[in-house]
Amino acid sequence: MIWIKKITILLLLGLVMLYLVGLYLSRTKQTEVVKPQTHLVLENVSFVSKSGATLKGWYIVGDEGKAGILLMHGIRSNRLQMLNRAKILHEEGYSVLLFDFQGHGESIGEKITFGHLESLDAEAGLHYLKQRVNGGKLGVIGVSLGGASALLGNVKNEADAMVLESVYPSIEDAIKNRLEVKLGSWATYLLPILRMQLKIQLGIHPSQLQPISHIAEAKAKLLIIGGDKDIRTTKEETEALYEKANHPKELWIVKGANHVDFDTYIPEEYKRRVLNFFDTYLRSKK
Repeated sequence: MIWIKKITILLLLGLVMLYLVGLYLSRTKQTEVVKPQTHLVLENVSFVSKSGATLKGWYIVGDEGKAGILLMHGIRSNRLQMLNRAKILHEEGYSVLLFDFQGHGESIGEKITFGHLESLDAEAGLHYLKQRVNGGKLGVIGVSLGGASALLGNVKNEADAMVLESVYPSIEDAIKNRLEVKLGSWATYLLPILRMQLKIQLGIHPSQLQPISHIAEAKAKLLIIGGDKDIRTTKEETEALYEKANHPKELWIVKGANHVDFDTYIPEEYKRRVLNFFDTYLRSKK
């Protein structure tokens, strides 16, 4: 009977540890976002999301009649991650909106929800941008969580063109890859329990976090980017997203790139490809 008690205690300790891991993975990353030294004129803005958060961001005014582009950062980052992209786009005359998702940067939130509530933030950001550009054409760049949020909500249908960088196809893939990175291949046996915690801790079923199941619905034109050395969002996963998407669409697999910011990893090629994409699909109707 003693060995049964020992096994029971070990199992209970294991479940507690996994619960704590779930708390750790969904923890927020709120921090003061200090306005950097830059030639860009960064207007402090805030707007309310249906996620319940008041979102903080910066708006950069572009040329009159030019499209607006929404920039959305990755998990546990903030709008500063997108500042260099904003510079690239503003130099071409685009108006730009950068903001912090709920639970990130200066936007309040209780937990990170891996695209569930963040998709509502993405919609709020796009609607704010649409007002600022007086109904003009709208582009999006979403990195990792930012791209997933665009696909999980209505942004994919309201935007005219979207660049999706390193976007996970499903939450199961995202968790599995990150477990393997941190703990090795054996850790994938923990996946069912961690997946179950989405429902317990966040009230979300894994089926609600499947960007690949929604990409075919997108009305926006798509440029999908991934790194061929990425072990968090693999080349094969990026290619699977591309295969599910409807035309017109473009795929760019960046040689030698891991889970990085492509705008700084390969800056000139990134600038050329992204600007060509937006110039093609966000031209003025005039």
